[in-house]
Amino acid sequence: MVKFILRRFLYALITLWLIATFTFVLMKNLPGNPLGESAEKIPKATRDMLMKQYGLDKPLWHQYLTFMNNIIHGDLGASFQFPAHKVTDIIKQAFPSSLELGLISIVIAVVVGLTLGIIAALNHNKAGDYTAMFIAILGVSIPSFVLGPMLSYYVGVKWGILPAGLWKGPKYMILPSLALSFGTIAILARLMRTSMLDVLNQDYIKTAKSKGLSNLTVVFKHTIRNAILPVITIIGPIFVNVITGTLVVEQIFGVPGLGKHFVTSVYSNDYTMISGLTIFYSAILIVVIFLTDIVYGFVDPRIRLGKGGK
Repeated sequence: MVKFILRRFLYALITLWLIATFTFVLMKNLPGNPLGESAEKIPKATRDMLMKQYGLDKPLWHQYLTFMNNIIHGDLGASFQFPAHKVTDIIKQAFPSSLELGLISIVIAVVVGLTLGIIAALNHNKAGDYTAMFIAILGVSIPSFVLGPMLSYYVGVKWGILPAGLWKGPKYMILPSLALSFGTIAILARLMRTSMLDVLNQDYIKTAKSKGLSNLTVVFKHTIRNAILPVITIIGPIFVNVITGTLVVEQIFGVPGLGKHFVTSVYSNDYTMISGLTIFYSAILIVVIFLTDIVYGFVDPRIRLGKGGK
């Protein structure tokens, strides 16, 4: 298991280095000027001073080495949009709200999605199956930027059941979390249903039933444990996708998260903000996938004992 973890850790480091390198290259090829659209109107002396301040007057190879050295030391640089603030400070200030929203959403999605998938599989071609899959189809069909305003208007404004916006406490978190989790619920429900149906048709399940084991024992001890493996595989990427996909929901419900900084940095050619947030989100994805691989290795020993885990 130690070799398996070390190998995955090495892959994670290589992946992060490649992402950082490609981010640097793409960042340098963005059209426009990092000093803004009015950069040409800035006096040359001032422009040269700013270029020197951000290290943009150095050769590309020197900028790259400085860029990588700063990343190693946890320094993502100062934002071009907000010169008085470092990218790490902006992340520390805004990311907790995005993370909190994402965590609540993923918990709702996992609990509801897996439950619907299990119910659908155990009631195949019956009312429970049709109901669960109907909810899943709605989740796939209605994007968060449509569901969000609907929940905000009807539940928050028209009916007054819950707050329509802002981020001030537990009751304010319900509507944005539901809006963000609905699509993920659909994905997990459909995947769990398919996996459960496949496992239920395996010979070892039939053998377990023939030995006189109760249905609950067969379902919880044999069926769910094996059927959940494909779900574990995608929960990591789904989690990061939820975290990085909060932009629209944050805007609709007034959540003070990190998503808006990511978009505005692209429009304003804020090189340090673009690279910093890209690497930050990539690091989260890599860490989550790394942890998912470890959990997967514990759940299914064949993974760590196979050719790739030696």
